[in-house]
Amino acid sequence: MILANAFCLFFFLGTGADPVVSAKSNHCLDAAKACNLNDNCKKLRSSYISICNREISSTERCNRRKCHKALRQFFDRVPSEYTYRMLFCSCQDQACAERRRQTILPSCSYEDKEKPNCLELRTLCRIDHLCRSRLADFHANCRASYRTLTSCPSDNYQACLGAYAGLIGFDMTPNYVDSNPTGIVVSPWCNCRGSGNQEEECEKFLRDFTENPCLRNAIQAFGNGTDVNMSPKGPSFPATQIPRVEKTPSLPDDLSDSTSLGTSVITTCTSIQEQGLKVNNSKELSMCFTELTTNISPGSKKVIKLDSDSSRARLSAALMVFPVLMLTLAL
Repeated sequence: MILANAFCLFFFLGTGADPVVSAKSNHCLDAAKACNLNDNCKKLRSSYISICNREISSTERCNRRKCHKALRQFFDRVPSEYTYRMLFCSCQDQACAERRRQTILPSCSYEDKEKPNCLELRTLCRIDHLCRSRLADFHANCRASYRTLTSCPSDNYQACLGAYAGLIGFDMTPNYVDSNPTGIVVSPWCNCRGSGNQEEECEKFLRDFTENPCLRNAIQAFGNGTDVNMSPKGPSFPATQIPRVEKTPSLPDDLSDSTSLGTSVITTCTSIQEQGLKVNNSKELSMCFTELTTNISPGSKKVIKLDSDSSRARLSAALMVFPVLMLTLAL
């Protein structure tokens, strides 16, 4: 019996599993194991763990600046299939949720001796151009939208999760506020005490994290594996587009850029015939005649390629305008 217990303990220590939660599925532990099987993920994860756990002195737990830099490198350089699994894994018990909360080693990268005011933290973020850009990205992609099924803009969970992960490694770094396995609440390390007459603005800013249905739904959907079809497969386009006023002929595949008969000449001259325009602008017709005669004159060194029916048709259409041009110029 003693040998059996010793063997079990050795197994848990060897695999890095927690004996308390081994009987249940621990998705966060599975995500960490998957990262260790990928060389790039394992290398960068080991790097930020080492840096963020390195105590500098009795008063400084770690070098927070270097810890943040290592975290940014991890989330920027490792594919989201590994980082998201560690950051947004679903949990059914507190031990799993605590592992999820510890993903970014909050004692160094997140927590501090005192919580600053959220508006002060936002000001610091806006001073840094990269942090400012990431924060704007978060507000754009995670803002609560009550016109969509998921409460996310364009029902795009992936954009919100990416914006959230992009904030990690800055002073605005968000994280889970506790080890509640199902009640997901995330926030930067700040509060609204001392906001004065800006308290309402501060509370609103903080609620963008703590009471954000888009962010909460995106995290839960990823952890439950229900976000597969919630992200658009292609780029979104505006519902309305500017109508095309005039159809401009395009170069055929066999008409190279070196061809002397340019599209500007074809467009100008053939539009007279195709659209039935009245011949009353002698200056324009003269210009068209000059361009045509210059480009197709026997002495021209350039060659017009007529390998396709499209090219022949275009040239024929242009040449048919000649009698009209000559008659107009004569008048």
